[in-house]
Amino acid sequence: MGNARNIAFWVVLFLLILALFNLFSGGPTSMSSRSISYSEFIAAVDDGDVTSVTLDGERVLFRGTDGNDYVTIRPDGADLTERLIENDVTVKAEPQEQSGFTTILMTFLPFIILIGVWIYFMNRMQGGGKGGAMGFGKSKAKLLTEKHGRVTFDDVAGIDEAKDDLEEIVEFLRNPQKFSRLGGKIPKGALLVGPPGTGKTLLARAVAGEAGVPFFTISGSDFVEMFVGVGASRVRDMFEQAKKNAPCIVFIDEIDAVGRSRGVGYGGGNDEREQTLNQLLVEMDGFEANEGIIIVAATNRPDVLDPALLRPGRFDRQVQVPNPDIKGREKILGVHARKVPLGPNVDLRIIARGTPGFSGADLANLVNEAALMAARVGRRFVTMDDFENAKDKVMMGAERRSMVMTEDEKKLTAYHEAGHAIVGLNVPEHDPIHKATIIPRGRALGLVLSLPERDQLSVSLKKYTSKIAMAMGGRVAEELIFGKENVTSGAASDIQQVSKIARAMVTQFGFAEELGYVDYANEQQSYLGSYGGGASHSADTQKLIDDKVKEIVDTGYETAKRILTEKRDDLERLAQGLLEYETLTGPEIMKVINGETLTRGDDDDTPDQGDTPSVTAIPKTKPKPKTDGGLDPEPEPST
Repeated sequence: MGNARNIAFWVVLFLLILALFNLFSGGPTSMSSRSISYSEFIAAVDDGDVTSVTLDGERVLFRGTDGNDYVTIRPDGADLTERLIENDVTVKAEPQEQSGFTTILMTFLPFIILIGVWIYFMNRMQGGGKGGAMGFGKSKAKLLTEKHGRVTFDDVAGIDEAKDDLEEIVEFLRNPQKFSRLGGKIPKGALLVGPPGTGKTLLARAVAGEAGVPFFTISGSDFVEMFVGVGASRVRDMFEQAKKNAPCIVFIDEIDAVGRSRGVGYGGGNDEREQTLNQLLVEMDGFEANEGIIIVAATNRPDVLDPALLRPGRFDRQVQVPNPDIKGREKILGVHARKVPLGPNVDLRIIARGTPGFSGADLANLVNEAALMAARVGRRFVTMDDFENAKDKVMMGAERRSMVMTEDEKKLTAYHEAGHAIVGLNVPEHDPIHKATIIPRGRALGLVLSLPERDQLSVSLKKYTSKIAMAMGGRVAEELIFGKENVTSGAASDIQQVSKIARAMVTQFGFAEELGYVDYANEQQSYLGSYGGGASHSADTQKLIDDKVKEIVDTGYETAKRILTEKRDDLERLAQGLLEYETLTGPEIMKVINGETLTRGDDDDTPDQGDTPSVTAIPKTKPKPKTDGGLDPEPEPST
């Protein structure tokens, strides 16, 4: 169909050019001839002023005795030939075989052009093309083939449970009779759920690569347009394309853009989005079954999806794709390190133990940063030092050694960070201190980084209170050393951090006996929302929540103050050590507190990476450095 449209277009264009050529190609004589009346021509013949005449149908081209060319039109029935011969004028006649075709062409060419244009636009309106103004109802799904790079399960590591769930789909696409002869039906849809960067899209491509079937990919936002009905049209067209290539896989990324629950929110839903969702529901499981089409979708917000989308018969199976554990991180690092020349001292297991909470995308970025650092200094392979520096850059931000800090600012930052570290070392159930630095990184003037020792699936009340006390250690150290009137705003992010933890403890985790075991943070406001109510609990309850949050934070403050008062000498020694060395690892911090002399491989301010402790901790989220001078990684409260 597309070739026929192209041929028709070029035929019409050729005819148009031919007509214009015939129109303007009357020859050089006609273009340079001067037109006169027929009576003037006859008078010139009788006076002997005409030397030659060319008869071209109704036109009479002649040359006068003055050497100029003239043209006139002969009336019907006028007998001109004998008169010219009698006056000794040379007569020449042009053949008229082409005049009929030219006349017909010039007569019907406008109609041919109009019909061609009409056919072209009608074809576009009926979906004959994907581009242009008339093609917005076509699906934007892209078909990925082998030339785009085949991805298999060997390219996906660290999420073995998710791969096991999807192997059934691969086996069904390879050998559907294995399941059908026992009456089994493969799930029509699989929903990949997990945080960003965990490899959901890569996993879907691996399923298609293993099965060797066509793989259509589209984003949820590609369905929605400003015109009502366009999204539904694109859904229909996408399934039509999939039926032609069945068996196949259709991958919808970020399906929450079009699959949100209907009728939720102020002012009703969006008609276009809801029509698109309705069409998707019908195509997945309606009157007509789409055999051989498996829908794989990905989202990191399954809570907002419409229940009809998640029922059996549509997305039958939800596959969890979480952040990898230590073994998974080691395998992922191995996959990304295949194309990177590694030094003999590189141990991927140590790197995996020191990157808790990293997703697959974070680990890929870590390997890339390490390779860039090695290339920057001219190495032929990537060493362990490059990975350590890349890890610090990713977790804590890039160093800003060019930033000018006065001695007073360095001293204040050193005591602030030392306060965090001393409290962290003396509270129960706190993660070990991994590194402390007063070198500005990212937006922070300094920070203390602590990493957990083991897989962390839940957090106890004691550990949360320890985190709050450690976060307040920086502010307390400033007050003890410089006085309350000289404290700075460096603890702003610490205050935000402890407020977030304390409020989550009260409203989500049930750690406040006065409030009971009620979730005050995620209560829905469906019936009170129109009245502008921000929460469904009373003002008295809100005051109780605020009082309890303040009590928890004040308790942490008093704990930090007690520890730093008792450990004043340790605070002084560690602050002086940070001022001298700028960056200290966990074991070095203990040596400084104990008054031991540090032995480094050189006299610069860079710590020996060999002294960096190895940790086996895995928090639920990657540690995030704070954005000011006081800076324990920000924990992410989670249930």
